[in-house]
Amino acid sequence: MNEDITSLLAKAEKSLSAAQILATEEHHGFAASRAYYSMFYVAEALLASLGKAYSSHGGVIGAFGREFTKSGRLNAKLHRWLIDAQDIRNVGDYGVGRDVSAEQAKEVISEAQEFIAVGKDYLENAKDKEPRGE
Repeated sequence: MNEDITSLLAKAEKSLSAAQILATEEHHGFAASRAYYSMFYVAEALLASLGKAYSSHGGVIGAFGREFTKSGRLNAKLHRWLIDAQDIRNVGDYGVGRDVSAEQAKEVISEAQEFIAVGKDYLENAKDKEPRGE
């Protein structure tokens, strides 16, 4: 793994840790936002492993779906989690009069934990996980 990928994975871990702390303090919207960002950083790392980079959240999310879930490299639920987490993050960061519930934050944090684990596993074993075919 190159330094950029390693840095993004470290950032994802720190963001998840922050999400967990925020959740214990009942800052559910901010917790969900940090959990989303932990997934986002992993998605960026995965795309970087293919030599790809994008300048927007939508670009990263769309490319992640194309390159990793539609291709069969990773389970499609990860793309759905990333999309849903961004929607919840938008409520937490920008929603006025709407709140992220404790249950929503807990779910996004749980999904982020699995997202990080799957992403790290993929990156550590990428040669074994590439689609095969003649």
